[in-house]
Amino acid sequence: MLTQIKFGTSGWRAVMAEEFTFANVRRAVGGIARYVAGQKNQGARVIVGRDPRFLGETFCAMAADILQAHGITPLIVADPAPTPAFAYAVSQTKADGVINFTASHNPPQYNGIKFSTPDGCPALPEVTQKIESHIEAADREGDKSLGKKGGPSSTEALDVKERYLKRLGEIVDFDAIRNANLNVCFDPMWGAARGYSDGLLRKSGIQVAAVHDYRDVLFGGHAPEPDDHLLNDLRAKMRETGAQIGIATDGDADRFGIVDADGTFLQPNYVIALLFDYLIESRGWKNGVAKSVATTNLITAIAKAHGVEVFETPVGFKYIGELIMQDKIAIGGEESAGLSIRHHVPEKDGVLAGLLCCEMVAKRGKPLGEQLKKLSNQVGSYYPQRENFRLTPEVKEKFTEKLKSDPREFAGRKIDEVVRTDGLKLVFEDGSWVCYRLSGTEPVVRVYSEARSEPDLKKLAMAAKQWIFD
Repeated sequence: MLTQIKFGTSGWRAVMAEEFTFANVRRAVGGIARYVAGQKNQGARVIVGRDPRFLGETFCAMAADILQAHGITPLIVADPAPTPAFAYAVSQTKADGVINFTASHNPPQYNGIKFSTPDGCPALPEVTQKIESHIEAADREGDKSLGKKGGPSSTEALDVKERYLKRLGEIVDFDAIRNANLNVCFDPMWGAARGYSDGLLRKSGIQVAAVHDYRDVLFGGHAPEPDDHLLNDLRAKMRETGAQIGIATDGDADRFGIVDADGTFLQPNYVIALLFDYLIESRGWKNGVAKSVATTNLITAIAKAHGVEVFETPVGFKYIGELIMQDKIAIGGEESAGLSIRHHVPEKDGVLAGLLCCEMVAKRGKPLGEQLKKLSNQVGSYYPQRENFRLTPEVKEKFTEKLKSDPREFAGRKIDEVVRTDGLKLVFEDGSWVCYRLSGTEPVVRVYSEARSEPDLKKLAMAAKQWIFD
């Protein structure tokens, strides 16, 4: 029986040699090729690239053959590149899409395919559903083109690095960073941003040191995720060099991790909020802000203080990307460490996030922790948290039904609002909230909690866990 290939919030991912096999990659790319060919009668071109994972070069070569067999010209990117660099390249070259072999921040045994549309956005559900239908149709009918070479198209080489770095140079004030004598440390986590963030900083005459800046398809033996517990080598390098800020990116550089001068990890919720406030201050942008339903209301408080409209979206950056395309927002972000800004790619950009944080520290002349304290004094304090809980089949079935209910009270708290933008979000009278989202790929429920004080967060998080298993 053939594996069902499903594209989630950011493409299709699976464990290599289990579901991510040569045969299934051919099926997935074949479905994308059929979709693209159906959108354009002739002359279609698709960018093909990868992160540094195992067998990435082989998968790119396979994809090129399949695209050619469908009459589509593959634009091959030879070296690993960040996902946002592909997003920028597809709009600049007017190509018809991007096939990017990456599993982002997932562990090294995973690989995946991200498909982006011509505007640089991650494919929306209506697109991925069509691709899945094409895969199923090819399975039923047999796709004689799979694995064949030839066709009317040719292969072209494409360099995405220089044009993307040039664009970042137009967005970020590197002169300000240099003039502040900022000392930076960078951790690409063996991933696709090697030579990007640090390369731009060095080119601008800014002192920067890097760790994990070589290819390792095992990513040091863990997931290439720039989270607090995986950034100790970055902290050590910061202490060694006296750096005032540490910046990190994940495997495909769409996510960011930020470490303050004293070694404190700033959770992404706070980074997005600080950058939102800074963009209003430095750029004067007040056209709007977007956040996923699971992202901090500190952003909402900042927006209220500045008279800015807030867009709350389902989880998945494609929804924020649409708002960037429509120029409705100055910045959009998700608590899972993804953000982008106005006049830039409608895709998460971890490289940009880190560089903007460097600019913000340089221009404000204060560590991020001090900036956050000042911001909290102005608009109030918010304490967000995320936890994952594994469920037995019985508990998952019971809890899935529970999520359909319309509760009026939660652990003795009156519910002020029930939000079903994505999962179930319960908002309380004091502005604190809990949000539950079931994973679509594993028996896990993601629980997001936010309160106005640390003691209340502890109580709310305990109640949120208890509610699952009651």
